[in-house]
Amino acid sequence: MTGDMTGPAPEPAPAITAAPTPTPTATTGDRTGTTEALPVTAVTCLEDRSQVERTTTVGLTAGVQRLRLGPLTALAVDRTLRAESATLGVRVLDARLVRSWAPRAPLPPGPDDSELRHRLHRLDTESRLADQARARLEARLALLAQLSADLLREIGEGAGVGELERTRWARELDRVDAERERYGEELRTTHSRLRRLEQERSQALIALDEAEEDPAELTAHLDLTVEAAQAGPAELTVSHLVPCALWRPSYRATLDGGSLRLESEAVVWQRTGEDWSGARLTFSTARSALATDPPAVAEDVLMLRERTDEERRTVEVELREEAISELGPGAGVPGVDDGGEVRVLPAPAPATVPSDGRAHRVPLGAFTGPASSEYACAPELSPLVTQVVRFRNTAGHPLLAGPVELVRGSGFTGRGELRFTATGADAELSFGSSDGYRVVRETEQRQATGGLTGRQTTTRTVRLHLSRFSGPEEHDERIVTVRERVPVSEVSAVEVRLRKEECSPAPDAFDAEGIVRWDVPLGPGARRTLTLVYEIAASAKVAGL
Repeated sequence: MTGDMTGPAPEPAPAITAAPTPTPTATTGDRTGTTEALPVTAVTCLEDRSQVERTTTVGLTAGVQRLRLGPLTALAVDRTLRAESATLGVRVLDARLVRSWAPRAPLPPGPDDSELRHRLHRLDTESRLADQARARLEARLALLAQLSADLLREIGEGAGVGELERTRWARELDRVDAERERYGEELRTTHSRLRRLEQERSQALIALDEAEEDPAELTAHLDLTVEAAQAGPAELTVSHLVPCALWRPSYRATLDGGSLRLESEAVVWQRTGEDWSGARLTFSTARSALATDPPAVAEDVLMLRERTDEERRTVEVELREEAISELGPGAGVPGVDDGGEVRVLPAPAPATVPSDGRAHRVPLGAFTGPASSEYACAPELSPLVTQVVRFRNTAGHPLLAGPVELVRGSGFTGRGELRFTATGADAELSFGSSDGYRVVRETEQRQATGGLTGRQTTTRTVRLHLSRFSGPEEHDERIVTVRERVPVSEVSAVEVRLRKEECSPAPDAFDAEGIVRWDVPLGPGARRTLTLVYEIAASAKVAGL
């Protein structure tokens, strides 16, 4: 009734022994066999790279010794490596980066890994759990075998002295046999499952080897040669440049009635191979890769020639579109617009930026101030009436050019762009178009030529029909600023004149760039018509208009 159904005994666990600790000598030592951690403590993000600073405290012995610190990113630029110690009596004699190829660490698959790797990870997990269950079942069966042997020995000893407990002995033997039968069946099922999982895992490994290649990973360590006057702890600081890390400014503007709150953020991307955990971040607009030498001056050859009779009789002109130049993103080099001067913006608190190549936002600060709002329209470019908000920069530092998330009473309204704004200067943001306005633009042109002089005169009339569609809850009057443009002549043979007496109503402003402005008051449901008239007069020898 008590057959032995136990499996093979579990293999003994390997012994774990501590590695001997190297004992440094009193004068010189080599500790490159052991590695000290070198975490990132501060980062200065530049426009297209970053300056990384690392700080650690190590125990030194008296004399000259070698240390190995790391690991650190293999993208560190060797020529920018700098190591120093602030501890008195400690001097860094030499610092160099040592790179080596090593297999990748066994990490669980991520969201970007293939389904084959995920399946292999699941099979490994199931195999590990099944092996643990097998070990528990074998231990329980061994315990039941020992219990059965003890019970049989008790029966033999009791029968020898005449103490017979047949009912209890039979009950105990039946219970032990039933337990051994049940756990034995579970063990056979577990062995079968382990064989199936091992077979599936072998097939998955073969498929993974044929489909994917797991490349080795390039790692780097820092070897330092340090001289210490006496034994004790010393603080070491290491700094270097690293590529694959950059930042750009970003903002969030919230309009609440007559006030505006502007929150400044730095958007950081980095894929340097190591995470920046709890590091002090500083954001700079310095361009370390920009050439410092002035460009070479090339020769410009000028040649004179006599004009032909046809060229003397005619003046070639053409109409040209020209953007009004001002300080902004188009005025500087591509990247961060800092107004031509290097700006440094420290983050108020330590931040963590993983090395995943994704955008991570780091808050820089915020301020709230009064804001004025107007509704503006340029019908030649767009029939939409846009709400423009103006405010003063009271952040205490210049606002760099960057994208802005716009938020007002109804929530997120879109994205805009903030131009470079100096400290205390006025800035403006467009909060999108308003559906309660409509602008229709009509143009008319008349041409006339003088009979005796041949002078050509072109008269252009622009009519703007502005309407406001308001709901029953709106009762206030709003000012809509309408802007039109008039051509500006650069040659004396062509004259452009604004005929103010025929404009209805008369423009409120007309600047040297040819921009005409009206400030039109519109009540609920009101309609207005604006008329702009100007003429272009050219002499008979002008061609090209």
